[in-house]
Amino acid sequence: MIPRRRFLAGLAAPALSSIAPLNAFAKLWQPADLPEGAVAESVLEAIEGKVTGNTITGALGAAIFSVEARGLTIARNTIRNAANNGIQVWRSQAGDDGTQVIDNRIEDTAAQSGGSGQNGNAINVFRAHNVTVRGNRIRNAAFSAVRGNAASNIQITNNTCTGLGEVAIYAEFGFEGALIANNTIDGAAIGVAVTNFNEGGRLAVVQGNLIRNLHAKRPSGTDPNDGSGIGIGVEADTAVTGNIIENAPSAGIALGWGQYLRDVSVTGNVVRSAGVGIAVSVTPGAGSAVIADNLISGTKSGAIVGMDQRRPMTGDLAREGATRFAQLAINGNRVR
Repeated sequence: MIPRRRFLAGLAAPALSSIAPLNAFAKLWQPADLPEGAVAESVLEAIEGKVTGNTITGALGAAIFSVEARGLTIARNTIRNAANNGIQVWRSQAGDDGTQVIDNRIEDTAAQSGGSGQNGNAINVFRAHNVTVRGNRIRNAAFSAVRGNAASNIQITNNTCTGLGEVAIYAEFGFEGALIANNTIDGAAIGVAVTNFNEGGRLAVVQGNLIRNLHAKRPSGTDPNDGSGIGIGVEADTAVTGNIIENAPSAGIALGWGQYLRDVSVTGNVVRSAGVGIAVSVTPGAGSAVIADNLISGTKSGAIVGMDQRRPMTGDLAREGATRFAQLAINGNRVR
């Protein structure tokens, strides 16, 4: 039987396998026991309690891996040079988890096992609902700072994330509900992505984030058709408000992909130095969007441009006399 309500504090270890045997805190799993795609030396299974104050360096897979948590807090740990992922919070089936991942320092996370995003993440939440990721300092991850996959009601707030290879903060695949707010992102292919409406991904607030210095390059192993150089990308049932985005070579904010756009509101944002300020899908079948009261400065290819996937389909929709689309409400934007 695995004990619960254990408190683990103040350890320094080269990898989690040095921590796991203490007080029978965690069950050691053989590779055959792990969910598909997982690589870890040990797993916290069905734990209720705290993992706090540890220093973990050079983990061969994931530094801390929780499965089926029952009320877990992972806080104030320092993780460096993990081979594949820093902290993983997973469930075998989608459901309530409620883990809190707060105030950790995670640096230099690699993706030694390759893949298109299952590795290389400082914090990875998979099928676990109602998880809070707050106040973490994340530096240099091969893919993402925080990756929520099918993680409904995830809250990702007040994190400082620098030096990311792919999307800094991801809400993807079959999730419903994501709050992404007050994060600082400096250096990534995409700052924030709320995506996969085609898989059921929907319902988010993206608010008050400071995002800058995006780069037009993605890690090897990713789909070459995926975007880069974008500050914020969203698709469905989402409010994007009060964000500041600077130096986005492709687009400051991208709304929809092809027909996958529905009920998006983009208001009160500041976009500076971008290829396109706000790119919005006008592919036949794409849904509605409100683009209002944004300040857009220093764009190379237009302040607001209608797109069909990667292809511009309109001139600058922010200009007087521009073509209008019934599904788009564009007003009150300040362009200079």
